[in-house]
Amino acid sequence: MAVIGFIGLGHMGGPMSANLVKAGHAVRGYDLVPTALATAADNGVTTVSSIAEAVDGADAVITMLPSGKHLLDAYDEVLPNAASGALLIDSSTVDVADARTAHDRAQQAGFGSIDAPVSGGTAGAEAGTLTFMVGGSETDFQRAESVLEPMARKVIHCGGPGNGQVTKMCNNLILGASMIAVGEAFVLGERLGLSHEALYDVASVSTGQCWALTTNCPVPDLVETSRANHDYEPGFAAALMLKDLNLAVSAAEQSGTDTAIGRLATELYRRFNEEGGGGQDFGAIIKSIREHSGS
Repeated sequence: MAVIGFIGLGHMGGPMSANLVKAGHAVRGYDLVPTALATAADNGVTTVSSIAEAVDGADAVITMLPSGKHLLDAYDEVLPNAASGALLIDSSTVDVADARTAHDRAQQAGFGSIDAPVSGGTAGAEAGTLTFMVGGSETDFQRAESVLEPMARKVIHCGGPGNGQVTKMCNNLILGASMIAVGEAFVLGERLGLSHEALYDVASVSTGQCWALTTNCPVPDLVETSRANHDYEPGFAAALMLKDLNLAVSAAEQSGTDTAIGRLATELYRRFNEEGGGGQDFGAIIKSIREHSGS
């Protein structure tokens, strides 16, 4: 079993680190938030008061942080204090350029490095059923598999440095746009006298079938796993969807890619966040669609 330094013990990092403890790893965790540290300690993580303490002597270092700036700032402390030969695993969702900068800095300091953002939300983090999208060398990917497996349903190598982030933003562009389309279809059906049940029964077995419909349906009482059944308590918050769509649109602009639907989805999620929906599940955007539909 490995010694793992874990930096960022929030809604995702907290349960992820707990699953590593359950698998028998020795986990030293750091977070700026005292309540996050307390919860992690209750779950068997050895909590420490600095990044330097978390990474000292660790075989692997996992970061799960809010942005590329937080990641690169953390690396200012990780790189001079991590043990020689440690593998650095970043599971944050950040800009591709920041991910590749982190890789370059780690490589220059003599460390193996992968970017490994996740899909699955807090429910997947708690259940240990996340999908990890990994960017980095084949050698570093193979080193990371045994560390990631206790937190994962799938660990997929997506190519070289930064390609995990590329995969994550492309996946969430699909997810954000499809949730809007599903929400619009239900609202259109409502306004034309079609029951939710009838639309779901047909679309779920027809060409409209998608994850946003059959796993996280934005209307309640049709799908057991839907956050709509729990007043849209977030599995994946609308604010995080907006963050990921912004990253996708930025990357599209930098690469000269025409993503008209991605841009529109971003604007609709921005509007929903401005209306106060950021703390709700991203499927709650159906509320905004209803509100902006004509009388």
